[in-house]
Amino acid sequence: MTIDEGYVKYQSFWTKAPVPHAAATEELETWRRPLHAAGLIGYYEEHGIGYGNISIRCGEPGQFMISGTQTGHIETTDKTHYALVTSYGIHFNRVCCVGPVQASSEAMTHAAIYELDSNIGAIVHVHSGKLWHKLIDRLPTTAADVAYGTPQMADEFRRLFRDTEFRRTGLAVMAGHEEGILSFGTNLEEAATKVLDLKTPPPGD
Repeated sequence: MTIDEGYVKYQSFWTKAPVPHAAATEELETWRRPLHAAGLIGYYEEHGIGYGNISIRCGEPGQFMISGTQTGHIETTDKTHYALVTSYGIHFNRVCCVGPVQASSEAMTHAAIYELDSNIGAIVHVHSGKLWHKLIDRLPTTAADVAYGTPQMADEFRRLFRDTEFRRTGLAVMAGHEEGILSFGTNLEEAATKVLDLKTPPPGD
């Protein structure tokens, strides 16, 4: 397995401060908890790298709260483990955030997906080798030569939203990001439930 995870590939302009809108972090933790318990967010011990992240629209238009980089190993998060993305430039490869930690390395991808539709209110990015191998090219799938956290990945999700069922289902596989699966929803419950349901196949499957 090739691990390309957890490293911030964009220019990060981080203001270290208490996270704004701290109440939103409680909602994020409510839905992060079952994702972590299911192993969809967690930590690769052999590589010393966390994986998975979760976000919600918050603050001014275009802003969102997201889990901090390298927080996958933390079983129960609190307001010290999240950052508010205040602005970004996808094709300038730049993210500005404020909080006790830097925004996730996937913040650029989350920003691009929020731009697709104002009704998208939350995004979940998880890892599962079993689901990834099962669902690659069965669900809408990004190109295998496109890495996470890059402007090119943002373009790929625009393509999927335009040309595939991703717009309707809110589920996609990241072929160039091994084990990576992403979901969106109008709220965190919807986004998280979509991926949790993938772990529970229907009777007779």
